[in-house]
Parts: sequence; structure tokens; C-alpha cells
Amino acid sequence: MTMADGDYREEWAEGGRMAAAARRAVTSVLPFVVVAGVWQFAALFFPPYLFPSLIEVFWRCVAILTDWAQSVDVLATVLRILVGLTGAFVVGAVLAVFMARSTGIKDFLVPILNLFQGIPALSWVVFAIIWFKGIEPRILFIMVVTTLPAFTFQVLGALEGMPRDLTEMVMSFRPTRAKLFRSLVLPAILPDILTAWKVNLGNASRVVVVAELVGATGGVGYQLLQQQQVFDMAGALAWTLQLVFFVLIVQAIITLVERIVFRYRAPTERAL
Repeated sequence: MTMADGDYREEWAEGGRMAAAARRAVTSVLPFVVVAGVWQFAALFFPPYLFPSLIEVFWRCVAILTDWAQSVDVLATVLRILVGLTGAFVVGAVLAVFMARSTGIKDFLVPILNLFQGIPALSWVVFAIIWFKGIEPRILFIMVVTTLPAFTFQVLGALEGMPRDLTEMVMSFRPTRAKLFRSLVLPAILPDILTAWKVNLGNASRVVVVAELVGATGGVGYQLLQQQQVFDMAGALAWTLQLVFFVLIVQAIITLVERIVFRYRAPTERAL
């Protein structure tokens, strides 16, 4: 093979990578463009209190992000989501470990967790208002109790799904607990943990809005209630988009972590 042939193949491969990146970008952006186009088209024929112009919604978003008094409400909701998810994950992971180690504990806790999953978030809001006095304890309780079952079952499934032959092979080297966790347990359960965070992130953003609608004096949910009272659809959309932006950013961070942590995997292991 001549030098020219090698250069040609390298340029061809680089062009293929650029084309693939362009296709991924178009695929990611196109759905949002279509939704925005449909909404803007509807805004031409309906009054603003039903379908406001996206330009108006954009400036309302800018006003929220640039006004510290309004940004505080966004930050309050974000912190509530992160604190609630962290608490639910820690408690769920501990319960999953005990359930994986003891069949009796698993048989006792699974029905309780299934019961919790069947209770609507609004019911937990009512219970929290009756049981707790402060706003933050109410919201923290609601966030933890609504996301705990999913975290617990996801971690439990990951622990029980570890390959037995691989576990026996690692144990044959008599590793310490730290090495066993670092070399076997963590790589085996981390994909399911990251997936659980992605799933619960969306659930938590919906639950926290319900909690703030009923029992809070600040946050995105509280602001949505204010917009509803004056029939301000542009404001309602702008405040809703704050949560959407937060969820998209955190999911992008989790995806980046997945790519970095699991870069050792072959492409066929990451996708079909």
C-alpha cells in the first residue's frame, strides 16, 4: 500500500466519522425542531393564553435566569430533587444489599416496596402535610418515598445479576473487601445504577412539582401555581422549561460519565 492510499483511507475514515456525528446531531435536534414548529404554527391561530409565541416564552426564560429572585426558586427545586434522590439512593442501596444477602429480608421488604409503588404521589403529599410541619421535611419525605422502590429494585437486580462464574473466579484470588467491591461489584452494578438515576430523575422532577404545588411557598411548582391563577401560559411554559433544562443537563452528564467509565467496553457491548 502506498502512502497516498494510506492518506486516502484516513481521510475516508475521518469523513465517515464526521458524517456519523452530523447524523447524530440531526437526529437529536430534529424532534425538538418539529415540536417547536408545530407549537409556533398553532400560535398563529390561537390566542396567547392557549399557545403563546415561542419568542415570548424565550424571553420569559431569559428573565427567569437573569433575575436572582426568580432563579432562587429554580435552585430551590433543583436542590430538593438532588437531595431527595441522593437520600433515596443511599437508603435503597443499603436495603438492596441486605435483601441480596438474606432471602428472609427480601421476602419481607419486597411486598412493602411494591405497596409503596402503588401509592400515588399525590397521596404521599397529603400524608406528608399531615405528618410533618416544615415544608422541606415534607418535600424530602415525598421525594425519598416515591423514588426509593425503583432505586432498591434496580440495585437489587444488579447485585443478583452478577455472573456467578465470574464471582467465583474473583473469590479464588481471596481479595479484600475493598478490592472485591472495586474490581467486581462496582463494575457489575454501575450500569444499572446510572440507568436508575436517569429514570428516577424524570420521576423526581414530576413529583417535586406536585409537592411544591400543594405545600410550598417557593420553587418551580409554586411558580407554576401562580401562573395558573392568572392564566399565563407563557410563564407556565417558561417555568416548566427550567425543569426540562435541568433534567437534560443532568442526563447529559450521566451519559458522559457512562462513556468515560465504560470506554473499555467494545462497541458491541454498548449497543446492538
